[in-house]
Amino acid sequence: MDNTKLKVLNSYHVVFLVQNVIVGTTVLSLPNRISAMGYSQWWMPLLFGIIANIALIPMIWLGLKYTDDNLFAIHEKLLGKWLGKSLNVVLLVYFIIVIAAVCASYFQLIQVSALIDRTITGPLLIFLLLLIYIVSGEIKSIARFCIMAFFLTIGSVYFLKWGFVAGDIRHMMPFFNFNKQEFYTATKKGLLAVGGFELILFYFPHIINQKKTLKHVSIGIWISVLFTFAFTFVSVMYYSDWQLKNVLYPVLGLFKEVELSFLERIDVLAMTMWVFLILSTTAAYLWVAKRGLDSIRSTSKKAHLYIIAALVYVIVQFPFMEEFQKLLFERVFYVMYALFIWPVVLCIIHVLKQKKNEG
Repeated sequence: MDNTKLKVLNSYHVVFLVQNVIVGTTVLSLPNRISAMGYSQWWMPLLFGIIANIALIPMIWLGLKYTDDNLFAIHEKLLGKWLGKSLNVVLLVYFIIVIAAVCASYFQLIQVSALIDRTITGPLLIFLLLLIYIVSGEIKSIARFCIMAFFLTIGSVYFLKWGFVAGDIRHMMPFFNFNKQEFYTATKKGLLAVGGFELILFYFPHIINQKKTLKHVSIGIWISVLFTFAFTFVSVMYYSDWQLKNVLYPVLGLFKEVELSFLERIDVLAMTMWVFLILSTTAAYLWVAKRGLDSIRSTSKKAHLYIIAALVYVIVQFPFMEEFQKLLFERVFYVMYALFIWPVVLCIIHVLKQKKNEG
């Protein structure tokens, strides 16, 4: 029955939807991504949280001006039908590539840690079927899955205990031993760690208490930032400067240090449980991509979901040149930065159109 209602997301849904969509695979490699900062990187997730919170303000302002429209509809209202639809096509391609990039990144990690020398075809197909099943229940179903995934995976923070005990607190000092170029490089590569909250522009019309959205999204962002901060902090304590620059998945290395008498490979268990977070992230992006295809074709069909999932499978499995695929996945995330700024432009266009109409 919820599928027939527009506003279905309560405050808890919004908080955990934001929080779980942000946490994908980036947190696993974040200490390596921001290693240009050396040991000073440990406070960077807090900076990313502040940037995300500032970028959120124009998004919420825009959403409150168009309470029943998502970003696809807003584009057509503010930019006109053809320009709006053209921009929506670009966004659709972007969302499909992001889903493929997250899937490829996670299954690459699984191959390294659990499925050594085995094909990912079967696991990828099962993953996509699960994804379709979750998204078929619409945005409220995804939000409920995010809540479940949060409580299933939050226990992984406990595994940081071993890295914390073995680490060196002196790595936290000094704070500012980096130059402008190192700061820019770390920010450019690391800001992806908070990407995902901008999807609020697409599910904003489904929120029940829209006037308190800023508060609820901010809570979601900061839960995610504190989660990321904990992993980065312990990684800096545990690893040497050289290891932070050269170990691709430092957080996975922390899991390998866990010593439990009843379980030998906790890193494999942790990576397996991480699939719940990956499903949360990709489910939200798949739902948005489906809405994008609905908007472009001016009709809502469930078949769109299968078409997008098939495209994701092809992108992940198609034998692209490895270097091209790597470049594609790295560069497409920079579109996310454009999405952080784009609402400011739309707010200006909205104000100018409003003044023109009043004149």
